[in-house]
Amino acid sequence: MRILDRYILKSIISIFISCIFVFLFLYIVIDLLSNLDEVLKHQATLMLMARYYLSYLPIMFVQISPFACLLSTVYTFGRLNHNNEIIAMRSSGLSVLDIARNALIFGLLISLTVLWVSDRLVPTSLVENQKIQAQIQEGLTRNKLKKTEVITNLSMYGLRNRLFFINKFSPETKTMEGITILEHDQNQNLTKKIIAPKGVYQDGLWRFFQSITYNFDRNGQVIDEPLYLEEEIMSIPETPQEMASLRQKPEQMNIHQMQNYIWRLSKSGATGIIRNLKVDLYQRFTSPFTSIIIIFLGIPFSLLMRKRATGMSAIGVSIIVGFCYYALDAVCLAIGKSGPLMPFLAVSLSHIIVLSTSLYLIAKLP
Repeated sequence: MRILDRYILKSIISIFISCIFVFLFLYIVIDLLSNLDEVLKHQATLMLMARYYLSYLPIMFVQISPFACLLSTVYTFGRLNHNNEIIAMRSSGLSVLDIARNALIFGLLISLTVLWVSDRLVPTSLVENQKIQAQIQEGLTRNKLKKTEVITNLSMYGLRNRLFFINKFSPETKTMEGITILEHDQNQNLTKKIIAPKGVYQDGLWRFFQSITYNFDRNGQVIDEPLYLEEEIMSIPETPQEMASLRQKPEQMNIHQMQNYIWRLSKSGATGIIRNLKVDLYQRFTSPFTSIIIIFLGIPFSLLMRKRATGMSAIGVSIIVGFCYYALDAVCLAIGKSGPLMPFLAVSLSHIIVLSTSLYLIAKLP
């Protein structure tokens, strides 16, 4: 690596790491002070608070990495421009992309790291963070956790075009109470309704007790008399573990779980929900590359800054550029979820526009 490349890369890395630590520190301090009354009220232990903020580190890293990359790039190249070092580099025959090559490689590495963290660590961190937050709010310590988790008002789409409504579900005892199952055909017409006060998972099978089954014709009218059974073995492929995982929110799922969830929903024909979930899924792939895209955008703006000030100008430019980028991204996502744009195009459109604009501005630099 050339001395010049090491000189630029060292500045970018040092500022990036400083930004990460400063932002994390400020978040923890502000969040702790704003919730200090709740912490004292529920007498949360120091260990519990430490676990709470440690669980939030992957989430914060994913959120602040793009802005840290932008700020480190704008400040570094703005300072080089301020000291006329860019002019010296260009005079030696280097293009802007040659000068910024290592910064772009660094942005790519950060993007790949963010992709791994957001898929492997963030979903589990969100679940752990919410559990600890519930413990703090309920005044529970580590030694006083709930022994049995009971999920209430569970609703989910299952295989074979089924829609489940369950009043109470215990994954530990593998028991459901207050069960209503609606079966539909491929055109989303209701064909069957099953009601049971209780269901138990035994020997790999679901057993419903005192079940009542209603069959419907194409017009939604009941066919024949309802079928009542004191005990019935149901052909439901979902296990208790799968039902517990399906009640997770999309942001608490990794990429594989979201793909599996979308596949299950595709059997139900819920097109609106599926489109929204596809936007969220594709965003998992494209969002991490915001770091390198925003570095591309920061380079021409940093070289166009006035030479009088560097520090405050870098912060101001970063805020304006970051705001414009995220506003554009939010608009594209909203259009994708509403329908006019295909999901993959919706999550990629802001990247395409910003990258094209960046390359145009770089080509127009003197």
